[in-house]
Amino acid sequence: MSFMYQTQTAYGRPDAPVRDNRTVEYDLLARVTRRLASAWAARDTDHLALVQALHDNRALWQALAVDVAGPGNALPTSLRAQLFYLYEFTVEQTRRIHEEDGNAGVLVDINTAVMKGLRGNGAP
Repeated sequence: MSFMYQTQTAYGRPDAPVRDNRTVEYDLLARVTRRLASAWAARDTDHLALVQALHDNRALWQALAVDVAGPGNALPTSLRAQLFYLYEFTVEQTRRIHEEDGNAGVLVDINTAVMKGLRGNGAP
């Protein structure tokens, strides 16, 4: 399932119950993170799934970066900067994974920490 499909289903279903932005962000992160963890575990037998999961994870982080960089974002400046840094780190780590010099486990850990922050269980 592509990132764009996930975004459309999360935001575009008129029959879906109304959810706040934090819940939508959490759900998207959870889906991408599950796929990334699974693809990383099966990387030796299904390289394409890993490439797709890495792409979707990077696309999600790019969307988050655009949001936190925007002038209308109400998050505290320091949190916005931290989230933007995590986007930059994700891009770099993804490049390293493609070069077989990185580990997707660190991306899963980052996503999990942000999900905990969205749930109020800790800061990203």
